[in-house]
Amino acid sequence: MAKRLTKALRDKRRWVGLSVNSCANRAELKSKIEKMAPVDDWKLMDFSDGKAILRILLKNQNEWRKILENPDQDIHSVTMSGKIRLVRERLEL
Repeated sequence: MAKRLTKALRDKRRWVGLSVNSCANRAELKSKIEKMAPVDDWKLMDFSDGKAILRILLKNQNEWRKILENPDQDIHSVTMSGKIRLVRERLEL
């Protein structure tokens, strides 16, 4: 049986709070993110009321920031943290 990685050895994550316009459902949002994503390793955690939370890896943080920093886009970053609880509080989810 393979040994499980401890928390200290896993890749570090970042949680990104997104403001989303013009997406009716989760599937539509996922397809839009897939088209704009700089890397394949991400996961959509929450989506409701035009707000979403995206899990990314710390090592890809700068690439994601470049894509999500423009507030004129339909999908843009509002907040980012190493703890999902803080992002949920900031987005009021």
